[in-house]
Amino acid sequence: MSDQSGPRPVSPALLGVGDGDWLRVTAGESGACVFRSADATHYAKCVPAADADDLRAERDRIAWLGGQCVPGPQVLDWHSGDAGACLVTSAVSGIPADQVPAEDLRAAWEHIADAVRRLHEVPVSECPFRRGLDSMVAVARDVVARDAVNPEFLPVEQQHTLAAELLADLARQVPRRRDQEVADTVVCHGDLCLPNIVLDPRTLDVSGFIDLGRLGLADRHADLALLLANARETWEDEERARTADVAFAKRYGMTLDDERVRFYRHLDPLTWG
Repeated sequence: MSDQSGPRPVSPALLGVGDGDWLRVTAGESGACVFRSADATHYAKCVPAADADDLRAERDRIAWLGGQCVPGPQVLDWHSGDAGACLVTSAVSGIPADQVPAEDLRAAWEHIADAVRRLHEVPVSECPFRRGLDSMVAVARDVVARDAVNPEFLPVEQQHTLAAELLADLARQVPRRRDQEVADTVVCHGDLCLPNIVLDPRTLDVSGFIDLGRLGLADRHADLALLLANARETWEDEERARTADVAFAKRYGMTLDDERVRFYRHLDPLTWG
């Protein structure tokens, strides 16, 4: 009989990386699989050989950010071969910010603003990675052309609009947003949502940022738009969400540009697929 189970998933054991048992945590995009070590101190992200370049780029971003006094994982091991690639990093101790109740998120909110500001204050001249507007739009064009946009990622009010129409509306704004980006480029996380911000459960301070595969130079509003939109899933209602937006901006030390926030909040869902 032929094997109907499909190809064996890429794993640390298959690639000969690390010692001991690995617990599969989740399956990610493009065939990526994430594993946790038995003692919960290490994580391994494994991908098929076709996706090794993307994982290598994530490895390089993690290693670079680790030298910038910004808390996050450390690169511990790397393997790449015909069977695939595997990146082993240290665990960031704590709890993801999307897993705490609203009252704890409120208590952590100023800590999060401080941590994001420190990330954005890393000297632009020191960062070798880019995730600028033009590259984001290029990715969005590819995702839309492949009809790969996930409607669940879109704001509710956009879920019944054709993705091509959404992208065309954003494209008309690109020249203005490009000029704004030039004047306000910072080191961005690239996927700054609550699951990627780990909190110390005792102090509710930020233990570190994780999932750094999209880190690079961009308009700071690309980060802020994602964070504020994602936090709305925790706040009890829109009034509290708006209050949180104002509090974040005050602690961060800026006045939010609502149009730019809206632009990046609408662009990001078109870049996943």
